[in-house]
Amino acid sequence: MFTVCALYHFTRFEDPAALRAPLLDLCRDKLITGTLLLAGEGINGTVAGPKAGIDSLIGHIRSLPGCETLEWKLSSAEERPFARMKVRLKREIVTMGQPDVDPNASVGHYVDPSDWNELIRSPDVAVIDTRNDYEVSIGTFEGAEDPQTATFRDFPAWWEDNKDRFHNKRIAMFCTGGIRCEKSTNWLLQQGVEDVYHLKGGILKYLEEVPQNDSAWQGDCFVFDGRVSVGHGLTEGPHQMCHACRRPILPEDQKRSEYEHGVSCHLCVNETSDADKGRFRERQKQIALASARGKRHLHSDVTNDTDSSS
Repeated sequence: MFTVCALYHFTRFEDPAALRAPLLDLCRDKLITGTLLLAGEGINGTVAGPKAGIDSLIGHIRSLPGCETLEWKLSSAEERPFARMKVRLKREIVTMGQPDVDPNASVGHYVDPSDWNELIRSPDVAVIDTRNDYEVSIGTFEGAEDPQTATFRDFPAWWEDNKDRFHNKRIAMFCTGGIRCEKSTNWLLQQGVEDVYHLKGGILKYLEEVPQNDSAWQGDCFVFDGRVSVGHGLTEGPHQMCHACRRPILPEDQKRSEYEHGVSCHLCVNETSDADKGRFRERQKQIALASARGKRHLHSDVTNDTDSSS
């Protein structure tokens, strides 16, 4: 059993590059795998390993400048959800592409999971899902607006095109772990929206704390690790990953004619050329050969760095 830790914290690091090597050395020493992102605005990531190793990592991060109030979310996985450990330097720990956005300066009002249902069911509240379209496709809150954005970078343009629809509304936003809402609420405040709220701890905290019988959540929650999705109580969901497009699919989708492991699924079969599919087949061949030798191929890791905790 592996302990999975999702974390992020906005703080100002003067020299994030200096923090990289000690973090990487600690994780390797403690048999931790996953991804941590460092930038001048803070730290973000999802990692997995032995519980004692995760405890050591949390202690180390909390000792970094401005990180003493770090919060994190723990869950578990039967199999190791990451192939290797990466600590990467980025311009942003979650990419919005708006240079003036600064969650260290101001964010919206935090709403505890226990108070979330009452807020989003209020008639004067517009509920907005800030996640990507493939995440929303497998689950969201009842009545939530789906911007149908391919990446978080698209959110500011979507808001600009749709803001008039939310005139005189309070805005409640949510994402997986909370990090995208830190930025999106700061963005809205800069745009002059006064009543902005976001779910504290994100969907993951809500699914952990709110009983299923009382829940306004519908479906499963996409996560950026080998589990692919989780449900109430953070139990592992039914979804698997299409290794061609990295979208979540259900086991029955693998029975469809469009599905070829690592090459295509019904969601992406028409998005790639025959040459692309040929490359994907060769990649799967190399993964299978590595597996037969008892090794894990470099490209068998199903995760990405889009939003490791949110």
